[in-house]
Amino acid sequence: MLPLEGITVVSLEHAIAAPFATRQLADLGARVIKVERPLVGDFARSYDQRVNGLASHFVWANRSKESLTLDLKQSGAANILHQLLTEADVLVQNLAPGAAARMGLSYTDLQTINPRLIVCNVSGYGEGGPYQNRKAYDLLIQAEAGFISTTGTTDSPSKAGISIADIAAGMYAYSNILAALIQRGISGQGCNIDVSMLEAMTEWMGFPLYYAYDGAAPPNRAGASHATIFPYGPFVAGDGNTVLFGLQNEREWTAFCKLVLQKPALVEDPRFTTNSLRVKNKKELTDCIVSGFSHLSAMQVIERLESAGIANSQMRDMADVWTHPQLEHRKRWRQINTSAGLIPALIPPGGVGPEPRMDPVPALGEHTSSILTALNYTPEQISALQQKQAI
Repeated sequence: MLPLEGITVVSLEHAIAAPFATRQLADLGARVIKVERPLVGDFARSYDQRVNGLASHFVWANRSKESLTLDLKQSGAANILHQLLTEADVLVQNLAPGAAARMGLSYTDLQTINPRLIVCNVSGYGEGGPYQNRKAYDLLIQAEAGFISTTGTTDSPSKAGISIADIAAGMYAYSNILAALIQRGISGQGCNIDVSMLEAMTEWMGFPLYYAYDGAAPPNRAGASHATIFPYGPFVAGDGNTVLFGLQNEREWTAFCKLVLQKPALVEDPRFTTNSLRVKNKKELTDCIVSGFSHLSAMQVIERLESAGIANSQMRDMADVWTHPQLEHRKRWRQINTSAGLIPALIPPGGVGPEPRMDPVPALGEHTSSILTALNYTPEQISALQQKQAI
């Protein structure tokens, strides 16, 4: 038995934050009913066509769900949603600010029909405050939380290559819902969860925030290198390939000089005897490292780093990750079904009990008829709703 079997989640979701949270609930066995607009659906369905004609974001964040199409502006569709919510365990929504409340889907409203319901609201800025009604996208929150100011090079601040603010919010939504289910098991009562993308991303900014505490200078943007530890980052070997490694203490510095660079005199070089001095004299030390690697291939450098007990990695691209030997050895890939055929999917990290659920990615509205039939709608009633485009 999976941990969340028997739990029903209804989600008014789009994009990444809420869908990622609910997909993880589905991984653990929850039934997730994804409510989408008729004909259009979650707009993430049309972001691209890179996965056999399907969107890359969508197939990642939406497996193991049921797709129910409802036009919630029509009373017939709104009634269906309320029927589902009378028996559901969790409602998740990341609609435009204020939209859920205007539809009578606030925690206060829903308590009257289902006091055990957990309501999780995911938004850009949270409830209340001067930014409450502002639209928010991942890039914008990366900027508001200060992330972009710390990322990139000295000359060019950069955003993350993934939707990191959405993912952060999705993870906090997921963990808060799990905590709320445990709490409900004790109290018998549902609760209201308010997850803000800004707050999720700001929490993840803890290191640079405290580094710049009380008006101190923030960390320098250092590209793929560490802003405050050196050497820690990418270095080019003699064959033109890049190796990444990091030193965390003076023992590793000594081993690096003696076993990797094979320049033991460098250990006591007054320019480099502490991390602070190595950061201060980064250019000179970089020249020493690149010179020492100039006659070695990347694999030879990695072999020396491994023998010295120094953490290292290769610079892999997406094609390399699909065939990563560690993931292959641990059998972390599974085939899942979609409307466009089978695709590989990574088994979620960790795991409690049996393997997580990894069911198909739903086509738009694929489960509408079966869900309504379970709610005792007749074929004639379903057909009438379809004709009105309420479903």
